[in-house]
Amino acid sequence: MCGLTGFWSEHPADNHGDRAAIVGRMANTLHHRGPDDAGVWVDDASGIALGHRRLAILDLSPAGHQPMLSACGRYVLAFNGEIYNHLALRARLEQGGAAPAWRGHADTETLLACFAAWGIVETLRASVGMFAIALWDRQQKLLTLARDRIGEKPLYYGRHGTTLLFGSELKALKAHPAFLHDIDRAALTLFLRHNYIPAPHSIYRGIAKLMPGHYLNIPLSNNTAALPRSEPYWQFNEIVAAGLADPFAGSESEAVDALEKQLMQSIGAQMLADVPLGAFLSGGIDSSTIVALMQAQSHQPVRTFTIGFNEENYNEALHASTVAQHLGTQHTELYVRPEDALAVIPKLPSIYCEPFSDSSQIPTFLVSQLARQQVTVALSGDAGDELFGGYNRYLLACHIWKMLDPLPLPVRRAAAAILRGLPPAFWNALFGVARPVLPRRLRLTAAADKVRKLAEVLALPDGEAFYRQLVGHDNNPASVVIGGTEPPTLLTERASWPCTDTFEHWMMALDAQTYLPDDILVKVDRAAMACSLETRVPMLDHRVVELAWRLPLSMKVRQGEGKWILRQVLYRHVPKQLVDRPKMGFGVPIDTWLRGPLRTWAEALLDESRLRREGFFNPAPIRQKWQEHLSGKHNWQYYLWNVLMFQAWLETIP
Repeated sequence: MCGLTGFWSEHPADNHGDRAAIVGRMANTLHHRGPDDAGVWVDDASGIALGHRRLAILDLSPAGHQPMLSACGRYVLAFNGEIYNHLALRARLEQGGAAPAWRGHADTETLLACFAAWGIVETLRASVGMFAIALWDRQQKLLTLARDRIGEKPLYYGRHGTTLLFGSELKALKAHPAFLHDIDRAALTLFLRHNYIPAPHSIYRGIAKLMPGHYLNIPLSNNTAALPRSEPYWQFNEIVAAGLADPFAGSESEAVDALEKQLMQSIGAQMLADVPLGAFLSGGIDSSTIVALMQAQSHQPVRTFTIGFNEENYNEALHASTVAQHLGTQHTELYVRPEDALAVIPKLPSIYCEPFSDSSQIPTFLVSQLARQQVTVALSGDAGDELFGGYNRYLLACHIWKMLDPLPLPVRRAAAAILRGLPPAFWNALFGVARPVLPRRLRLTAAADKVRKLAEVLALPDGEAFYRQLVGHDNNPASVVIGGTEPPTLLTERASWPCTDTFEHWMMALDAQTYLPDDILVKVDRAAMACSLETRVPMLDHRVVELAWRLPLSMKVRQGEGKWILRQVLYRHVPKQLVDRPKMGFGVPIDTWLRGPLRTWAEALLDESRLRREGFFNPAPIRQKWQEHLSGKHNWQYYLWNVLMFQAWLETIP
């Protein structure tokens, strides 16, 4: 895992000084992504400069230094990520007589040889891994940017003035003298809706995120005003369509066998490292499956890590401990005090570079910090929900909508008014008292939040609007952002929607292309990289994704419970009673913190005169929700956390 950056400028006057010095400063902002080595490569005649920071994982010797020149001398590569099948790619090159005399065993060298032998698209399609790359073709004066299939690794790019900028994080681009700190109010509007800024947008005008599964060829022989469009080399919607058209033909037992075999292969490949390796373990289905299959092919105890909270509704440490004990892992847990979590908050704007407000960013950073004390690589159970139907919206929410849809609209509106009229404390208390007699799927944590969401969706016209309401934090953000307009996204562009067989599958396919890459993977990448920890996500091996979409919905969602087939794999290694419990999530009690230890901090950021002076937000709705939250009338933690994370980030701009 590493960090890359670079720029191109046609005229010497445009680069504000020495190219090597500038790109070196840009790369040094990514020290946390690569503390082990630094490198720059400059071609003044062509105007290109590449910078790199290295976190050494494979081949710790100087043979892995980047930017790396290909053996043929044509290509220069700055690479962030891991290619898990790079040894197989080397063998293929050798069998075809196209292998160079290898200088080391780094996957960067393998990629360069593949680019030289097969070209860009074939190499990307042959690679199994997570990556962001900047490849300079010295012969054609062509810069290629590319990103892995699902979007595990980030890559920003754009033109400010006549300078082309690119890098793993915005902080690297901002270190260039040509960078313009012009906030994009349309992106800010999207942020308030989603709590993240969806690709291809970024918080700054003129800077975009490269879409997952895409590559971008930029000819730099002349300075054109507009950048070309990126092209896909792998498309999620095509995988969905192909999987549904060619369903798994075997029995349920054979399907479980196939999934276990593929996961074992993917996890085994991702356990390859020349540095200490471990895994996050929450004790839930996803992380327990990853750890169980790691331990099944390890000759020594796998190192596992979890953090605990004293607040019962947020604590998974006890469950993780029982799973670790059963599997025989070398387990480390840390119970976090409120002051430990609160101390992370001032670091968040720097860690995330642009506004980001999934509050589980806090425990994610803390567990990454814990793991980094012992290991350099940690495997994660992320993506199980999106691939195998784990979220409540695929279960309870979908069931509710199917019951609500036939009801007349006036009846639903009246029911919504009743639900909204009762305070959050009532719903939390009611579900708390009734919990022992409720079915498992109705034993909700944060019940009041879910009741409020139910009230909001009762009057919606169709299932698609219902889904957008469920995944949104503010359903009229343009009324809050001054001068803000909401651009189209995958969630609003019907022509870009996946073609699926069920409403549940439709939601899963959209989540996998929006919430997963732009929230979950951003959260984990930035939090872990801030600790110089590489994270790997075995369920995002594209072969696992492709198999998942060949499986029918009945093997994912069954009898009101998600991830059926993943559970069957896990039950072969861990007793059912150790992991079979309601989904908890990975959060912190932001709602109570805002009324308690964070109140003074939040009040300063939400001050009405400050909001008016800064000129981004209409203060009235924000102040109203702040007062309602403080009084306990409503729980507006997610809405307020969005605003607060932007305000805290805004303070970091020069």
